[in-house]
This record gives sequence, C-alpha cells and structure tokens, in this order.
Amino acid sequence: MNSPSSRLSLYLDLIRWNRPAGWLLLLWPSLSALCVAAQGFPGMHLLVVFVLGTILMRSAGCCVNDVADREFDKHVKRTAQRPVTSGRVGIREALSVGAVLALAAFLLVLTTNLATIAWSVLGLVLSLVYPYAKRHVSMPQAVLGVAFSFGIPMAFAAVNGGPVLQLFSGAAPWSETGFWAGVWHSVPPLAWALMAGNLFWVLAYDTEYAMVDRDDDLRIGMKTSAITLGSADVPAVTVFYLVFLGIWTAALWSVVNPWVWGAMLLAALAQVVWHFRLIRDRSRDGCFKAFRLNHWLGFTVFAGVVLGV
Repeated sequence: MNSPSSRLSLYLDLIRWNRPAGWLLLLWPSLSALCVAAQGFPGMHLLVVFVLGTILMRSAGCCVNDVADREFDKHVKRTAQRPVTSGRVGIREALSVGAVLALAAFLLVLTTNLATIAWSVLGLVLSLVYPYAKRHVSMPQAVLGVAFSFGIPMAFAAVNGGPVLQLFSGAAPWSETGFWAGVWHSVPPLAWALMAGNLFWVLAYDTEYAMVDRDDDLRIGMKTSAITLGSADVPAVTVFYLVFLGIWTAALWSVVNPWVWGAMLLAALAQVVWHFRLIRDRSRDGCFKAFRLNHWLGFTVFAGVVLGV
C-alpha cells in the first residue's frame, strides 16, 4: 500500500500542481474583471475568494478531464503517464478528489452573494461539459473558452450582486424585480463583452496546445481546433490574439487611462509577435512553449487594468 506522502504526491500530479500556468490562465481575466467591476481594488475578501477558488476549480477540472480522457490519453505520448491513465489513481478516487476540491471552491462562493452563487452553478456545468465536447464538437476550444471565461461574469456579480446575508435575512432578494432578474442584472453588458474577448484568447492558447498533439489526436479520432483549422492554424491563432486585444481595448477604453493601456498594448503585441515566431514552424516544442508562456500575456493585460482604472 502506498504511504500517505506518496499518495499526496500522486494527487498533486493529478491536479498539475507543478504546472501553475493552467490556473494563471484562469486567474488573470477574473482578477481583471474584479478590478474593472470595483473600479479599483476589490477588497481582500473577494481577492482571496477568486484566487483560491480559481486554483481549486482548475484542480477539480483536471480530475474530471483525466477521467474523461483516460482512454485517449494512453495513446498520446505527452499524457500517457498521467495518474489516472497509467492506473496509479483509480477513477472513483480521482472523481472523489475533484468533488472535494469543487466543494471547497463552492464553500468560498457561499461567502459572496446570491448572484455569484447562481452564476457559479452554470460555470460548474460548463466545466463538466468541456471534457466531452472533444468527441462531438469540431472546435472544442470554443467550449473551453466559455468555461475558462466564466470567472468574468462571476467577478461582476460578486461586486454588484449584493451581500450574501440576504440569504438569511428573511427578506426576498431583489424583491421588486424578481430573483432571476437580479441575477441577470448583476452582470452588465461590459462583462459579457470582456467574456467574448477572453474567449478568443482561450482559442489562441488552446489551439497552440492542440497543435502539440495534432498527430496523436488525428490518429485516435479526437476533435480539436488545430485539426479543424488545418494549415490556417498559425494565422488563425494570430488573429485570435488580435481580436482578444481589440475587444478588450474597445470595451475598456472609456474606463482606463489611455496612456497606460497603450503601453500595455505595445507589450502585449510584442508577445503576440513572439508567439507567432514560436509556432510558425508548428514544432511540438515551439507550440508547447508558446502555450506555457501565455500567462505572461494575461498578466500584461491584468497589469494594464490595475494601473489604468
């Protein structure tokens, strides 16, 4: 029987603890949205909730994804030794770990407000749907884009949706307009614009990720954006980056300092050029490096928001 320390090591491998780039890709847009919604610092409570919640939900998502993809992953060199695929962690065990992590994230959400709680349920559903989209959708990265961008409306709801104490006060929340109307109005059009823009960033970096495994995915019948786009993959990734930056610039121009945002754009565009150079020959190493470095682009945009609002 494995010792507790060796079991913990397997669980940390299961949730990709040694690869923080994954949760950073989720974190920067969510924190950016928090700062925009709050028009500055959102407060330590919401900051802690979203940082810890992001790490927990990404970790839970890894558990579900590895269970869903276990039969495919064994045929892909990069993923063949993942704990579930290799049999070192059982299916029920992996799902139990994921459930505990998701429950911990939900307990954090319960400290916010009713609107955020309602949106978090939809976000959870999307995170469970994505692993199975790769069997049926030609661009499953778009499904991932919606799931990975859902921290944005949740951030606006956390700022705008009122105190969670309404849950226990005995008074009906949003009594004049109705509960679901209150949930909907807690997320303004600006949040949906930012979410739409972030979708294109996810398309960009996850297509780079899919380019790493294109040969293996073709052989096993997996659907990815890299396969669907074919020879148009490199220009499409570049366009996705530009659309992301363009939508966020248009959405935020009236609320950020234009000089700060302009400086951020120059730094971000330089990274887009760098990514193009990394992926233009479609080498596995170049594409994987481009994917792993995307969190710096997210941080650059986050810095533009923090310094510009």
